[in-house]
Amino acid sequence: MKTINLISLVLIAVIIFSACGRSLINRESNKSQDLFISQEMIESTVKELVEIHGDSEKSRIERGISQAAGLWTETDGSFDDFKEFCLENYIADPDERYRAFQKLERNFEILFGSFNYISVRLMKPLHLTEFGEIHPVDHMFGAYSASSHLFEDLYNNKIAFYTALNFPAFSLTEKANNADTWTRKDWAFARMGDLFISRVPPALLQEASTARAQAGSYIDNYNIYMGKLLDKNNNSLFPEDLVLISHWGLRDELKSNYSQGETAYQKQLMIYEVMKRIIRQEIPVEVINSGDYFWNPYENKIFSEGKQIDFKPEENARFQMMINQFRAHYAMDKYNSVYPTYIQRAFDQGMELTQKEVEELFIGFISAPEIAKVAELIKKRLGRDLQPFDIWYDGFKARTELNEEKLDEITRKKYPTATALENDITRILIQLGWTKEKAEFISSKIVVEGSRGAGHAWGAAMRDDVAHLRTRVGVNGMDYKGYNIAIHELGHNVEQVLTLHDVDYYMMNGVPNTAFTEAIAFMFQYKDLELLGQKSSEDIAIIEALAALDNCWQSYEIMGVSLVDMYIWQWLYENPEANATELRNQLEIIAIDVWNKYYAPVFGVKDSPILGIYSHMITSPLYLSNYPIGKLIEFQIGEYIKDKHFANEVTRMLVQGTLIPQEWMKNAVGSEISGQPTLNAVRKALEIIKN
Repeated sequence: MKTINLISLVLIAVIIFSACGRSLINRESNKSQDLFISQEMIESTVKELVEIHGDSEKSRIERGISQAAGLWTETDGSFDDFKEFCLENYIADPDERYRAFQKLERNFEILFGSFNYISVRLMKPLHLTEFGEIHPVDHMFGAYSASSHLFEDLYNNKIAFYTALNFPAFSLTEKANNADTWTRKDWAFARMGDLFISRVPPALLQEASTARAQAGSYIDNYNIYMGKLLDKNNNSLFPEDLVLISHWGLRDELKSNYSQGETAYQKQLMIYEVMKRIIRQEIPVEVINSGDYFWNPYENKIFSEGKQIDFKPEENARFQMMINQFRAHYAMDKYNSVYPTYIQRAFDQGMELTQKEVEELFIGFISAPEIAKVAELIKKRLGRDLQPFDIWYDGFKARTELNEEKLDEITRKKYPTATALENDITRILIQLGWTKEKAEFISSKIVVEGSRGAGHAWGAAMRDDVAHLRTRVGVNGMDYKGYNIAIHELGHNVEQVLTLHDVDYYMMNGVPNTAFTEAIAFMFQYKDLELLGQKSSEDIAIIEALAALDNCWQSYEIMGVSLVDMYIWQWLYENPEANATELRNQLEIIAIDVWNKYYAPVFGVKDSPILGIYSHMITSPLYLSNYPIGKLIEFQIGEYIKDKHFANEVTRMLVQGTLIPQEWMKNAVGSEISGQPTLNAVRKALEIIKN
């Protein structure tokens, strides 16, 4: 699951990393209007400051005043007030400017870190099993954003204008053009400039926080009681006590049933039927998060005490959550003159990769001829025709001879509680190559907690706080699925700790975008069996070949889902008044269209809606693209460091902080993000893995 860091903090991920603009958006009409501070006023102010500080400062003066003017409204004061503010607060002296930067950086860490601290703790009853049944009050506090007025307060007391004036933003293009010459201090100044580029009203930030919290709670409690499922002959196939969250738990259970015989295949077919009912919203509400009834998903019938009973289909609940998220972000568009759609804010602004760039990367990869060859190998290994759910084929991992049940025994014994895993983190990190001293420090900054959902990592936002690792821990201990997710989340936490504590500037803490933290998390997750002492008996050439095939197939799967996510948001922007029913119908159309273009030719099966099942579309719109980019980054990094020291290289790369993505990658491995290294390795792997 994704990493969470400052998500509840005024949705900072939505409003940072942008450049200043020269027009505001009319709040009623979505049409551009003149700035309150006109161009003539700006030029007059620039002229006076240049006369004071000299022509050598002109470029920086123009940029700072332009950005501050773009944020200044009538409520902030008159033009004379604006000019006076600029004349009094512009800093020309480099040393004084750096001292001001240090003061701002310290105080921003206090603010961001403290609000993040509050959000983590208010959300605990919604996220953690230890709090028992969720009370309505928990939802109310979970949806509350204590920081929703923070940025408006920073405008009101002029801190935002002070920052924008002296540390203005740079566009993505400018950052790329300056990457070869900028110092670390230049980057830190630019990242501070990214903070204030739009003024979204606190009420809208709160609405977005509420929509996200409601969607998260909806998914976190979307469990299917597998022991109550009936096949076509009304037989139960799953353990009575097995309860799985959609979609993560369903997917992982499906993956665990490969190479386990005909009964396992029938389980997979049943899970696929459940998924289709969820996508189409035909699933009975009576079987969601409830074990009161038996359910035959093939015929979509439910039973109580052997008798069929009427039910109510969920219909539109899933898609109403998407509508709520869309409308919350859409309402912010008019306050973002540079990135006026959520699509642009998610890609150009948040990922610092354009949507077109990402889309072309994905289509190029999933259209590559190597994909069909990998599919043929899977078909040969399975001994049957491919089914749509084979996008989750899990047979390329260098597993031991142990099956999932045996692995469950191992993990439950080793980790009976969340605390047991927390106490083992130091040992895990030492095994991965960190020194004892560093491993102890990192582990001291991570706490492990039992999650209601599939699991996530929520990082600290100040150095006095800790990161949170959440994963599911059953009453009998942590099963292998929970452990596998936990190791993934541990990768996130290690990244969060290192980039908060070891990066030279707080404003540079983190990684370029969430794809990079996903890459680190995937690298950790890949080592899960090794960390259990269950190394594969395969030789290194086969292990590396399997890793290439696995990376390729996982990337292929999630790229298609990401395209569906992109296209459904494009459709929403074209149809902003759409209701949940229309969205439900359109998502199935888009999912089938993407399937038929890029998957049906490989699978030999048309019209599958399976790409529409992912819960991220509900809770974290336009986040999915980070996963396949993360997989590609993971493979590039993995290839680069496979003959190097894991911990040292991971640390070296991470302490770069938030450079733009392509610059980070060039420094890390010598090349930009690309799917070609994976495809090159796949061609070699196909020569090694014949069956």
